[in-house]
Amino acid sequence: DWVVKLIDVYRAEVAGEPALGGYQLPVAMAILRGRYREDLGVAKPVKPDTPLTYRFALPTTNHVFLPGHRIMVQVQSAWFPLYDRNPQKFVPNIFFAKPEDYQKATERVYHAAGKASFVELPVVSPSASR
Repeated sequence: DWVVKLIDVYRAEVAGEPALGGYQLPVAMAILRGRYREDLGVAKPVKPDTPLTYRFALPTTNHVFLPGHRIMVQVQSAWFPLYDRNPQKFVPNIFFAKPEDYQKATERVYHAAGKASFVELPVVSPSASR
């Protein structure tokens, strides 16, 4: 599984609201089961140690990153208990996975030339909203 979160990180210090300094506000989140990376209707095993492309379309949201805020992208491999566990072994139906099907997995996010991961965000100019 891959979970991607877009987060608004507040300034280190927020005038009048010290508790909000550095606060991380989740803006949009999505999860994708690796087995459905090409087609949500067809499960396909993931080959170990092979870079693959995963495309995420985060839900549309109206959010403005204020001056001084930072954009954080979190990538993680699980979202349990909000989303069920993935056995990490290809089985026909994960709802019938046996205890021995659950195994450790290692995921990699590449940043080497030719294999770089990236995030593409639409940017709207301030004048476009008027």
